[in-house]
Amino acid sequence: MQAPPPNIALFQLIAGKWVAQAISVVARFRVADHLAAGPKTAAELAAITNTNAGHLYRILRAVATVGVLEEQPGQRFALTPVGEYLRSGVPGSMRAVATYCCDPWSWKPWGDLAETVRTGTPAFDRMFGMGAFDYLSRHPDEFATFNEGMTGFSGIESAAAVKVYDFSRYGTIADVGGGHGLLLTTILKAAPNSRGVVFDLPEVVAGAVPTIETAGLAGRCTTQGGSFFETAPAADLHVMKHIIHDWNDEKATQILKCCRRAVRPGGKLVLVEMVIAPGGDPAAKLLDLEMMVLCDGKERTEAEYATLLAGAGYRLTRVVPTESPACVIEAEPV
Repeated sequence: MQAPPPNIALFQLIAGKWVAQAISVVARFRVADHLAAGPKTAAELAAITNTNAGHLYRILRAVATVGVLEEQPGQRFALTPVGEYLRSGVPGSMRAVATYCCDPWSWKPWGDLAETVRTGTPAFDRMFGMGAFDYLSRHPDEFATFNEGMTGFSGIESAAAVKVYDFSRYGTIADVGGGHGLLLTTILKAAPNSRGVVFDLPEVVAGAVPTIETAGLAGRCTTQGGSFFETAPAADLHVMKHIIHDWNDEKATQILKCCRRAVRPGGKLVLVEMVIAPGGDPAAKLLDLEMMVLCDGKERTEAEYATLLAGAGYRLTRVVPTESPACVIEAEPV
């Protein structure tokens, strides 16, 4: 296929907001779940989802042009390999991510990106009068969708991390900011002689109990509620996945210092984060903008991680790429 003229290529990039919103509608009405058993017409899907058949058809037709669905004769639609990941409950599902990325709390602050660039302050705080995580803690339905989305990402990145890093060397592993515990349960399955603790805010970490029990790890894994700005569990290894990128350098250092105080002799720290590299994959550079808008966080280069860790009493020892967009960043106390 011939590449479009440069101005049309630019227009296609600008139109990305239309694509994101259309995919979010497909996710929100769980269209992929309804197509799991086979193709359906737009009218059939509209009846199931209680939506307007004409408008839903136009949404489905649009997302078919970008490979999420396949349009068949008679306004019938089927899932593609990409669209399969909009189903609920499949490993690596993006359904909740596609939903919350266009929820008002996540979408509206992007409309104020220019002011964020002008002032250096996150748009979310200006728009809602509080930080993103404070907002989510007060809106449990939206927080539940966000946590479901993070679990979807976690499944991909957790599996990738255990393929490249030997967690079995550590007796006790603390997953700091561990959410619903998918990372730690994945680690403990690969490290059968290790024990673990999922550490997060009390209202969050309660959701880890079913994950631990379903994984058959109740005998080796516990939960602990608390704030990672104040403390961390004593452990041989502290692991954090997509926690440090949520915070500016000052707050990230505060979290890391809590881990440094709680690490046992000979212990280490592992961060699972994207690392910005020159050129190449834009994922980390674009996620960096999400952090800028929503929470005054940032993605970092390897050099920036080395500096950040040094300020908290660690030495960066290695950065290990994975088959996912995230890397395993290892550090040791100094």
